[in-house]
Amino acid sequence: MCGPGDGRFDGEAASLDEELWVRGLDYVGGWRDAKDTSEELLHALRAAGLDTGDLRTRADAAADGSGVVRLAVPVEAARELAMLVRVASARLREAG
Repeated sequence: MCGPGDGRFDGEAASLDEELWVRGLDYVGGWRDAKDTSEELLHALRAAGLDTGDLRTRADAAADGSGVVRLAVPVEAARELAMLVRVASARLREAG
């Protein structure tokens, strides 16, 4: 699989030809689940107030057929996302 840092992650291209395929595994089902989940993730980030214009997600399937969502985030957006996660987790701890 390709991913961030290997020079081939563009948010769109699939790496299906670079995998070892195992007969009987449902790679399409895993990919479909990842595709749906990547959209869900972007909607949740927008709802939390994060500008998702520069974020890129890519649905993929792992070697075992399970879905994988890859997220490419510019540094500033990553800092903002980290802050949102810290604030949300602090609020959850306070709530009990």
